[in-house]
Amino acid sequence: MTARGLIIGAPRSGTGKTTLTLAMLAAFKRRGVAIRAAKSGPDYIDPAFHAAATGAPSVNLDSWAMSPSQLATLATDASQGAELVIIESSMGLFDGVDTEPGRRGAGADLAARLDLPVLLTLDVSGQSQTAAAVARGFVGYAPGVTIAAVLLNRVASDRHKAGVTTALARIGLPILGAVPRDERFSLPERHLGLVQAGEHPALQRLLDRLADLAEAHIDLDALARLARPLTPPATNATTTLAPPGQRIALATDAAFSFIYPHHLQEWRRAGCEIHCFSPLADEPPPDGCDVCWLPGGYPELHAGALAAANRFGDGLRRFAETRPVHGECGGYMVLGERLEDAQGVSHLMTGLLGHATSFARRKMNLGYRRVTLLAGAPIGAPGATIRGHEFHYASVLDRGPDDPLVTLRDALGRDLGTGGGRRGHVTGTFFHAIAAETDTDGQHA
Repeated sequence: MTARGLIIGAPRSGTGKTTLTLAMLAAFKRRGVAIRAAKSGPDYIDPAFHAAATGAPSVNLDSWAMSPSQLATLATDASQGAELVIIESSMGLFDGVDTEPGRRGAGADLAARLDLPVLLTLDVSGQSQTAAAVARGFVGYAPGVTIAAVLLNRVASDRHKAGVTTALARIGLPILGAVPRDERFSLPERHLGLVQAGEHPALQRLLDRLADLAEAHIDLDALARLARPLTPPATNATTTLAPPGQRIALATDAAFSFIYPHHLQEWRRAGCEIHCFSPLADEPPPDGCDVCWLPGGYPELHAGALAAANRFGDGLRRFAETRPVHGECGGYMVLGERLEDAQGVSHLMTGLLGHATSFARRKMNLGYRRVTLLAGAPIGAPGATIRGHEFHYASVLDRGPDDPLVTLRDALGRDLGTGGGRRGHVTGTFFHAIAAETDTDGQHA
């Protein structure tokens, strides 16, 4: 079976792109199509919704963090056993960083590299014929990017739809659907973005309603015909980090949920065992494991419960006496001395590292990061370079006495100093690792 693929793009965030992607995924799944999904750029939340809609993992494809060969390997993985692969672009289709062409982290990079057509989603609320001018600007804007059709969202009335469709007909772009404005289909949000898929109170009911929406207002047959064969070049590239251990204790619950599926996929492929445990249920890391990984998530929403989880804290400290423990972002905060929640209440954390963080004194940290390890850690060997990102609002109240773990640069190569901490077997950083740099594609150090 050769999978076919396409990309769902938009002029900007907030167009309803994620909701409509879920609607299409759920509708194809209902029809019995072997449907898969992927997400352009760094994102934990949308892929979890994709997975719920398709019943299969959704991987991230990031043209800045991943080499072309790594992207090809992951795209091939995503297409295995699939008839149709829908890739949701992040932000606006051409939005990325100002680096070399094809390595900007934009959805358009994937469209060009994988030779896939783009279905342009337009939020037409507050405009009519102007929507055609917006779409016309996308056509031919970048070499190798084909805008194949348009999907209208938040249409107010039949008259509104007629005005937009007449204008689009003049520029020759087919319209594959016109979805009416209906706030009942909006995904709920929280302080850092959308509520996670596992926390949605009625997720399956929502997916069923979204499938109904797609069946009623989107030409799914035409959408399937639009897709092109997804045939990335063959490669044996490693797509992720080297396995941190043979038996990995992975914190997994509402406070610790942000780990990229491609890491887990690659570790399992290498023969590793992943043993999940829940700090919120006061579970310690399983004693038979040889490394413990605390991923990101929302520990600030559960700081009181984590502070009171004595079996977890004591067990983690015993584990760290002899074996590596690593924390990313939220996990890093829990490894510190204390965490101040959004109400300004300070909670004692595990104290395995010496820093203190606060959500009451918010400071946005957002962007791609290229880090070099100053010492060995579960994410890599000393001197290794890793690409990834930061996204958090925590401020550091006290850096503590620990040695830094990494040096950081942003996507443009600007020096951001050192970050993270290390003490004994314990390491941590706000940085989320996406992919290790390689020496094989000529663009990495």
